[in-house]
Parts: sequence; C-alpha cells; structure tokens
Amino acid sequence: MTNKRRAILAIATLSYTASAFQAPTTLHSATAASRQSTTTALFSSPEAEDARNAAKSLTNDAKNPKSQQPPLSTLVNRVAVAGATGRTGKYVVQQLLSQNVPVLAMVRDVDKAANVLDPTNALLTIRQTDLGSEKDVIAALSDGGEEGKCDAAIWAATGFSDSPDQSILDKLKAVFGLATNAQATIDAVGLPALGEGLAKTSKGGVLPKVVMLSSAGCTRPSWSEEKKLALDGSAGIPIVRLNPFGILDVKKESEEKLRSCGVEYCIFRPGGLNDSWSPNQRPIFSQGDVAVGRINRQDVAKILVDLLSTPEATGKTFEGVSIANSEGYYPPAPSIGPALDRLALDSVNGGTGPSEEVVRATYAIMQQLLPGEKQDAAKLAMGQTYEQLDKDEDGRLGKRGTEDAPIRSTS
Repeated sequence: MTNKRRAILAIATLSYTASAFQAPTTLHSATAASRQSTTTALFSSPEAEDARNAAKSLTNDAKNPKSQQPPLSTLVNRVAVAGATGRTGKYVVQQLLSQNVPVLAMVRDVDKAANVLDPTNALLTIRQTDLGSEKDVIAALSDGGEEGKCDAAIWAATGFSDSPDQSILDKLKAVFGLATNAQATIDAVGLPALGEGLAKTSKGGVLPKVVMLSSAGCTRPSWSEEKKLALDGSAGIPIVRLNPFGILDVKKESEEKLRSCGVEYCIFRPGGLNDSWSPNQRPIFSQGDVAVGRINRQDVAKILVDLLSTPEATGKTFEGVSIANSEGYYPPAPSIGPALDRLALDSVNGGTGPSEEVVRATYAIMQQLLPGEKQDAAKLAMGQTYEQLDKDEDGRLGKRGTEDAPIRSTS
C-alpha cells in the first residue's frame, strides 16, 4: 500500500467514523458546501472504498461491543471449575454450560455434585478432586486425554458472604475447613497448581487461562496504620477489622502465588456476596483494594465466565461491586472489556499496581457508591446490614466491637 493510499485510508476512516457519532447540527451554507466538496473528492477515489468498509466495521463494533467477541465455546476446549458445587461455583458451571462450553467440575463430594449440578448434561464431567493436592489437581486437567484436556480454569473454591442464612462458623468451615495453617489451605496449594498445569497449554497467550475468584479487602490487614486511618471506610469494615483465622492474608498470599507461576491470569475481588441484592446489575470495577459494597453471586459468576474471553483482563487484579439498575437507567454493559481496558496491569510501578495517588482518588469516588443512607461501612458490625445501620438496629451478631462470633480479632 502506498503512503498516499495509507493517508487517504486513515483520513477517510476518521472522517466517516466521526460523522457516524456526530450529532445533527446546522452549518453555515458556505462551510457546509466546502465540507461536502472535500468529502466528495476524498471518497471518490478507489482507495477510499477500503476506508468506508473499515470505518463501518469500527462503527458497528463500537455500537455493539459483543460483535468483537467470538463465542467462548470457540476459544476454549474445556474449562475446569474448582469449587463447582459452591454457592458461586454452581452459577459459574451454569453460565459455562449455557454457552455450550465443556466443563470439568472439580469437587470434593461427587454425590453433592450430582444434586447441585446437572449430571445428565453431556458437556459436564464431574471429578472428585483433592484441591489440597498439587498432583491431583494437575492430573485432573488432562484426565480426558487430548480431546477433553482443560485449557482454562476458574477458581471459585472460596468466597465471603454477608448472607444471613449461614453462621460465621459454618462459613469459615465451608471456605477453609477451619484451616489455620495458610500453607496447607486449598487456595495456597490448588490455585498455583492450576496455574502450573495450564501454563504450558496451547491456548493463546492473549486471554486469561486462570481466572481467580478472590475477595475485596485481602490486602487491607497489611496496610500501614496511616493508610488504615486515611481509608477507614475500606479498612474498618468487619471482615477486615476481625480478619478471622487470617483468611484475608491467605487470599493475598494465594494471589501472589498465582501471579508468579507463569500463567496468563486475572484476579477478580468482589465485594460482599449478597443473594438478597438483585442480580443483573451494573458492575463497577476499580483497583487498589478500596471497593466496598455488594454484588450478587449470579453477577459474579457471569463476570468470571466473561473474563475468559476478555483480553483486557489478562495480567490484572481488580475489585467489583454493583449498583442497582434503577428503572433501567444503569443496565450492565454489553461487554466488560472497555471498562477493564482502562485498568492498570499488575506489572506497572514495579509490580505494585496503581500508584498511591490513584488508589486514594479511587477511594474517594468509591465511598460515594456505598449502599444505604449513612454511607459509612466502617460503622458496620459483623452480620449487620446497611439497612440495619440506617435504622440504628443491631445486626444478628450484636453491636460493633462486641460481635458474638466464634472468631478472634487480629487487630
């Protein structure tokens, strides 16, 4: 292609694309005539036909971001799901199967899996897997031979909840089996094993191979005292203030292991998982671990699955909460790619992620998106809802600082 043709192609593309998004205006007749003459001459050359076609494609893609994404079933061979019978994991499996994606459900209890999942679905394979065994996790990824080999995975084996139908003790048992040794938790062993097992698969390096469900707040216990005071709306929430059994520290360490195992990854840290919060809400993504709020598990599952086909997510760690789609004004976007494209890679700033200035500016914005009227998450007690805080009602575990929970404070 000649330089002249390149120039015509670029100018014509910009001109056509700009006009597609330009609001109707009334121009002075001379200016309008001049513009029409120039545009006619520009588009009269044969080279401009390519420009028109390219610009139309760009315009259509901008209006419909989903048109840029091929079906997930064409991008992966099989997806392994750790924690497939969990309260979030089951929705992950449903999302994948609904998109005709073969799934390997890595579970501890196959009988429970047969009740929670749909064992009659030909795309679903249920395998009893010890997520605390590196050898068993890696073996599970290639149990189906070359044809059924997994080339991507979603780690949904853990999570935190503010749902009132489960005691704090039961939640901790379900999440970590009351493990107090961080080195022996399934996060610390099974997650990096997934990464190592998938690092050498043939799946392209643009998309994430391992998507981790982590938790907002996992870095906050390690913040300096000055930062905790300055960002008290994030550092003072119950799960961070109490940090039962050091579970947030386990999450943070597991994230670090995933980042260092050489696999293409992304890490999603949702806010409070709340099934009472309506699904199909707009997610708000941020970085710096300052997000506080709610998100429904079904929305979390959809995001986790969408991340597998979102190149903008690769190599990034980010938080997410959702805001209510009030009267249809804030529906979810057709694609999460544009929002994630604006976020920073974990490798920036020497591997520390966003700068402290960016983090504090993000905090100031995110605090305005808190649920409720008082918008002061640091005043919440463990087990207390935002609605109860607004009404000055105690939560199910008592007043802040005196919560009747089987946990010990690390503060």
